[in-house]
Amino acid sequence: MEANRSRAVAYLRDLQDRICRGLEEVDALVRFREDVWERPGGGGGRSRVLTDGGVFEKAGVNFSEVFGQMSPEFAAQIPGEGLDFAAAGVSLVLHPRNPFVPTVHANFRFLTKGSKQWFGGGADLTPYYPYREDAIHFHRTWKAVCTRHGPPVDYPRFKQWCDEYFFLTHRQEARGVGGIFFDYLEGDFDQLFAFVQDCGDHFLDAYLPIVRRRRDEPYAEEQRRFQEFRRGRYVEFNLIYDRGTIFGLKTGGRTESILMSLPPVVRWLYDYHPQPGSREAELYEFLKPRDWAELDA
Repeated sequence: MEANRSRAVAYLRDLQDRICRGLEEVDALVRFREDVWERPGGGGGRSRVLTDGGVFEKAGVNFSEVFGQMSPEFAAQIPGEGLDFAAAGVSLVLHPRNPFVPTVHANFRFLTKGSKQWFGGGADLTPYYPYREDAIHFHRTWKAVCTRHGPPVDYPRFKQWCDEYFFLTHRQEARGVGGIFFDYLEGDFDQLFAFVQDCGDHFLDAYLPIVRRRRDEPYAEEQRRFQEFRRGRYVEFNLIYDRGTIFGLKTGGRTESILMSLPPVVRWLYDYHPQPGSREAELYEFLKPRDWAELDA
């Protein structure tokens, strides 16, 4: 089990490096700032944040490797016996400045607790304005990754899991157009590790073509305001439902790194309703789950 963990940690460290290089290249204005931190009780990480860039208003790409003991209360909610755990992962959230470029989130992680070991992760897209071809490209990328691997990897299942997970129950709204999501994925380590590597290796392929397509589109202040309003939904999800946020806070992670996912500028409007027939109103219909990978662009 220790050898498996070492392999996963080495891959995730390298993945953080490669994703940051790709994002710096497309942003072209600023580079990531890195903070190396240690966790009381075991482990630590590298937090990298890019702010006020040419494309990204705020982008965070974090690597962490933590270990130690969970509280008995939290351990009872996690598979595996005992209190001892180890977890490693890369987590990223990218908030572009242009409202026509969608926000994206992804994470890939490996955890052990007692005799249990499993992978979790996925990637999801949160557009502020509806572009059919962007959603189709994102989903087709992840479907292609999944179909290269056998059970228990299953694109329809992971897509549905993503649609259900990134749903704001208190708003009865989807956060975005989804992607894939998986957790507690256990079985043959080599098979599942190959799948997670395939996911990590194709994250930039799923997202950067969308960025390049939209980053130079002109926008008005009212469209920027709508982006800030919809970012509020992102914040609500991360603070109420997100498993990574809860896990990090419950296991004594670095709060500054855990909350790096929050956008820099957000607004909440009381009882807001978009004008009927507007692109803003169209977004709410656009976010409803559908088989994006099967549609014509």
